[in-house]
Amino acid sequence: MRKFLAILVCKLGRAVGRLVGKGSSMPGQAALKICPDILRQVQLPPHIIAVTGSNGKTSTVEMIAAILRKAGKSVVYNEEGSNQIEGVTTAVLTHCTLGGKMSADVLLIESDERYAAHSFRYFHPTEFVVTNLYRDQMTRNGHPEWVYDALYPAMHPDTTLILNADDPLSSCFALKHENVKWFGMDACALSSKEPSGIYRDGAYCPVCKSPMVYDYYHYNQIGAYRCPYCGHKKPKTDYTVTAADLDSGTLTIDGSLTIQLAFRSIYNVYNIVAAYAACRECGVDAETIGSVINNYILKNGRMVRFKLGAHHGTLLTSKHENSVAYDTNLRYIRASNTPCSVVVIVDAVSRKYFTSETSWLWDIDFGLLDCEHVNRILLCGRYANDLAVRFSFTGLSPEKLEVHPDIPESCGDLEANGAEDVFVVTCFSDRDKLLSLVEKEAV
Repeated sequence: MRKFLAILVCKLGRAVGRLVGKGSSMPGQAALKICPDILRQVQLPPHIIAVTGSNGKTSTVEMIAAILRKAGKSVVYNEEGSNQIEGVTTAVLTHCTLGGKMSADVLLIESDERYAAHSFRYFHPTEFVVTNLYRDQMTRNGHPEWVYDALYPAMHPDTTLILNADDPLSSCFALKHENVKWFGMDACALSSKEPSGIYRDGAYCPVCKSPMVYDYYHYNQIGAYRCPYCGHKKPKTDYTVTAADLDSGTLTIDGSLTIQLAFRSIYNVYNIVAAYAACRECGVDAETIGSVINNYILKNGRMVRFKLGAHHGTLLTSKHENSVAYDTNLRYIRASNTPCSVVVIVDAVSRKYFTSETSWLWDIDFGLLDCEHVNRILLCGRYANDLAVRFSFTGLSPEKLEVHPDIPESCGDLEANGAEDVFVVTCFSDRDKLLSLVEKEAV
């Protein structure tokens, strides 16, 4: 009776939530209060794919869902991105019968890395993708190795782990685990001998804490690493980006499948190969995968084209408190090589933790914007002055910098002047504050 009631309450709560445009976690929260072990009592599909990591979860999950559906499989996943146990419960129970059976072929779960052990307490994924682990939202996540320790209990012995071979920390999940598949990228035009970013989280081995040696880097600590002391090193990959060229917007997987990139970012390259690996493990052929992800445009709002007056704009969503996400989007702007203005908005530090902690701004390499084609940089939002202080240490010409705490005012100024391209870098929490003022472009 408790199981039936939990499912019924969740379905009713989800229906009401859809009417008012919210409610992706509250129905699950109510169901868990009625029946705390409800996820053990429902009949789940034969394939349960989980995706977690500091960055790339939502994008990777979206591509996996699109590929599996193209392959003819019915897929249920938490599309709203509510990725803790309450959101997972909502997704599962909403698609169950009142008797507790899911009829889908695949349950696909975006999982918060810190709370995965709670989400998978009563069941475990058949495949578990870990995109990466690095500094992210210090207010809630502390250090990446702390996140690793929180995520480790979610790794069931029977689960096939699909791991980023190029990440020295998340690759440690393979220690003492038998079922592991690896994705990664060979040395290519994107590789460098020196690390990017302000800090070096790959400087020391996560296993023995000795100095690490890199043959090449792709970005930050991601690359070909090896520890001369304990032997921890980049493993041989099962699914490999064998060539990548962001200038031409192409990548090649396993030497044969060539993909055109709609978004020319190294982040996108890793998300694509992670999705490719997961779908290959589910039996989808390479040609089907290629037909979906070739020139694939994400629908999750991570990248949005818009118009503002005579300007054509691109919104690049970067997680606040995550310098790697910011650096990747700043490199994208730097590589554009077209005259542009850049808008950086920090109006709310976090969607969940209402602090004024902005030390993370100093981890971001804003000096990447010190290039000839960037004409103006508008610093906007409540923390515009914090941004101004940070930018004063970059070496950028003060003449390029404009401080606009009022976001509508800054958009009005842009709309009234010029026609150059505009790039906006901000977080999910501040994204709609821009999008409500511009006209979205059809892609």
